[in-house]
Amino acid sequence: MFFVAGAKNTAGSHGVNERRSIYQKFREVDLLDKKKTVTALKPGEDRAILLGLGMILASVMMYFVLGITILRSYADSVWTEEGVCVVLNSTVTADMNCSYNCGSDCWRVSKYPCLQVYVSVNNTGRVSRLSHNEETQDASSECFYVPRCQKDSLAMHTMIMNISERLKVNQQVPCYYDPSEQQETVLLTRLYDHSVVFHSLLWPSCMLTGGALIIVMVKLTQYLSRLCEEIGKIKR
Repeated sequence: MFFVAGAKNTAGSHGVNERRSIYQKFREVDLLDKKKTVTALKPGEDRAILLGLGMILASVMMYFVLGITILRSYADSVWTEEGVCVVLNSTVTADMNCSYNCGSDCWRVSKYPCLQVYVSVNNTGRVSRLSHNEETQDASSECFYVPRCQKDSLAMHTMIMNISERLKVNQQVPCYYDPSEQQETVLLTRLYDHSVVFHSLLWPSCMLTGGALIIVMVKLTQYLSRLCEEIGKIKR
C-alpha cells in the first residue's frame, strides 16, 4: 500500500509540475509578445511626438512671419472704417514717368497716365481723393492707380482709361477711410482686410492644434497602456 500511495503521489506531483511548466511557458510567451508590442510601439510613439513638436514649431514660425508682415501692416493701417464713396470726378491729369527693367543693369523710362479720382464719403459732403490701396498711396500720392511699368506705354494707357470708365459707370463704390480724418485720402481696397488676416491665421492655427492633439493622443495612449498593465498585475 505504501508503494502504491507513493507512486500515486509521485504521479500527481509530476502532473502538477507539468501543468505549471505549461502555464509558465504560456506566460513567458505572453510576456514576450507584450515586450515585442511595447518595443514596436515605442519608436512609433517617439516619431509621433516628434511630428507633433515639428508641427507646433512650424506653426510658431508661421505666426512670427505673419506677425512681421500681414499683421503688422494690418495694425498700422489707419483706413479702418468701411463706407460708401460716391465718385464725383475721374479725370486723367498728366503723364507720369516710370522705369522698367530691360536686361542686366539696364533700365529705361516709360510713361503712364495719372488718373485722379475724387469722391464724397458717405454723402457727408467731405471730398477726398480715392486711391487703390496702401501700396498705391505709398507709391504715388496723386494717382489713383500705378500700373506695373512696362515698355508698351499704350497698354498702360488703355488700362488706366478702362479703370476710369468703370468708375464713371459705377458711381457708388465701397471704400475705406480714416475715422480720425488725419488721412484725407480714402482707399478702394485694403491689402490686408479682415478676411485676409483670418485666412492667414487659419492654417498655422490648424497646424498648431493638430500638433498638440498628436502629442496629447500619444500621451493618453501611454497612460492607458500603463493603466492596463497595472490592472493586469493586480488581477494576477
